Amino acid sequence: MILQMQPKLIIHGGAGSSLQGKGGLIAVRNSLSQIVAEVYALLLTGASATEAVVRGCQMLEDEPRFNAGTGSVLQSDGQIRMSASIMDGTTGRFSGVINVSRVKNPIEMALFLQDADDRVLSDYGAAELARELQIPSYNGLTDLRLKEWTLERQDNFKRTMAGVVAEPEMAESSGRGTIGVVALDGYGKLAAGTSTGGKGFERIGRVSDSAMPAGNYATSQAAVSCTGIGEDIIDECLAAKVVVRVTDGMSLQEAMQRSFTEAKRNNRDFGAIALDATGAISYGKTCEVLLAAYHNGENIGDTLEWNDQELIDNW
Repeated sequence: MILQMQPKLIIHGGAGSSLQGKGGLIAVRNSLSQIVAEVYALLLTGASATEAVVRGCQMLEDEPRFNAGTGSVLQSDGQIRMSASIMDGTTGRFSGVINVSRVKNPIEMALFLQDADDRVLSDYGAAELARELQIPSYNGLTDLRLKEWTLERQDNFKRTMAGVVAEPEMAESSGRGTIGVVALDGYGKLAAGTSTGGKGFERIGRVSDSAMPAGNYATSQAAVSCTGIGEDIIDECLAAKVVVRVTDGMSLQEAMQRSFTEAKRNNRDFGAIALDATGAISYGKTCEVLLAAYHNGENIGDTLEWNDQELIDNW
């Protein structure tokens, strides 16, 4: 199988205001790098962008330190409710699930809905779909997330969100936990996927950006996955804004630069990862920390010690 172009890949494990402890940084770096290596190898075998995105999201959902799937944060009532979406840039189809419980990999449900008549399901609809698909019941609760929720409950939920990464030495980190994958396959096709356990301690029924085009969007020209404060991402309609600007003729760098300049002016708090059809890789943030890693066709890199709060576009 001969690839027509060099695949590209970028993933993220959330964004926040701190990443305390070198041990935590090294652990996160190793985890992200291992996932990038495996998913990029899949792309080199001829896998589609959508297949790579789903596999990457599955692996990130299965990593307990990230806030998606196993390791998801608890809402105010002590329950885990997850959201995920995928968008195939070639077909132009967006699909997702909102506030689904007791499944291991919400991204798999989003994938199934790519070919459904009703492509975004929430709450009871998502639960019914899980039953129809005979998805085994799964408890993604971890000891660290339970401890985090218990301590915050004792403090009457004064914090507005849970920790971005579940690490003992980073209990004080302010988090905006989401995972995401953006891929360009060897045939020039793009896809984006995003999954989250929410922000933690939130009001029951709150809907995140992760299952909206605001937080996850792709066309044949560009693809973006966002992470950060969901309400800020929704207000900026960030992913769709960047992709539409590229589709309308801006370079990816220009589209990201303009969108993040606007976001900083509006005091938004988030990050995003992006690819375009030429293979350009871009990532940006208005927060302090963006947990992202990428494969540029030659080697693996990451953003974990990038502290200047500026947009980066190197390829």
